[in-house]
Amino acid sequence: MAIGAVMHTFDVQLADVDRGVYEDLTVRLAQHPSETPEYLLTRLLAYCLEYTEGIALSEGVSATNEPAVLVRDATGRQTAWIEVGAPDAERLHHGSKLTGRVAVYTHRDPARLVPTWAGKKIHEQDRIVVTSFDPGFIAQAADAVERRNTVTVSVTEGQLYLDVNGASFSSALHRQGVDGSPR
Repeated sequence: MAIGAVMHTFDVQLADVDRGVYEDLTVRLAQHPSETPEYLLTRLLAYCLEYTEGIALSEGVSATNEPAVLVRDATGRQTAWIEVGAPDAERLHHGSKLTGRVAVYTHRDPARLVPTWAGKKIHEQDRIVVTSFDPGFIAQAADAVERRNTVTVSVTEGQLYLDVNGASFSSALHRQGVDGSPR
């Protein structure tokens, strides 16, 4: 944990009806001093929305050679590279060559993010899915985050329902490719 990092604990009830995933989780996230609350919450959501056996969180913004979230199989081989925020094309290219699947979860406007990848070399870019949320959703929900949190994450028919410490929020899950095409 970085010096000056703030530890957050999230007791999460996850019900992802779309994927058939139902879990009770305790997630501890260290918020680096340069990490925004929006990035922290997006990192938590990426973890929950990708939850599967072998999933792990990296050190967040201070991890230089790993994504924010990764999945390993029983042998330790990385099978999914999950970025948060606004990764550059080089990171996506590296993750795509290293693993079988790459995903990006962003709290930023994808219309501004996607053009930064245009014309750049990204290995098997047609397999990469970028997930974003309704405008203002992450910022509003991040305002409800405290150091100790009770969270409910529910997904049904592409709609995300989030409860953070008694405050409720919802957003569609917007999915597109790195070229901006809908997924």
